Amino acid sequence: MQRVHEATLDAALADTAQPLTVLFLWGRDCPNCDIAKRAMLLAKERFQWEPVRWLHDNVYEDPAMATRFGLHGIPAFFVFAGQRKLGRITSWPGAQPFVEAIERQLAHLAET
Repeated sequence: MQRVHEATLDAALADTAQPLTVLFLWGRDCPNCDIAKRAMLLAKERFQWEPVRWLHDNVYEDPAMATRFGLHGIPAFFVFAGQRKLGRITSWPGAQPFVEAIERQLAHLAET
């Protein structure tokens, strides 16, 4: 995962080397963030797709990012195609629903 900040996000999204970007917004001492991280670390291969790039930011250290996306809670995941926001996954739905949501976005991109 590549670390970004609110000030660098637009430049990172402008890099379209990979067609889909997942932005993971989290914070320290956030139990649901820790659950999500643990799930992603325990089964890394489940969360790695060739055309997907991961970005992340600790919104407690970067409150401008939380403001930009109107966050009311974390973790929050935003899915982008280039700079266009495709969707949002709020909270941690569990590994299987998360994987299915990303794979639906990948399938939709492949159709277009």
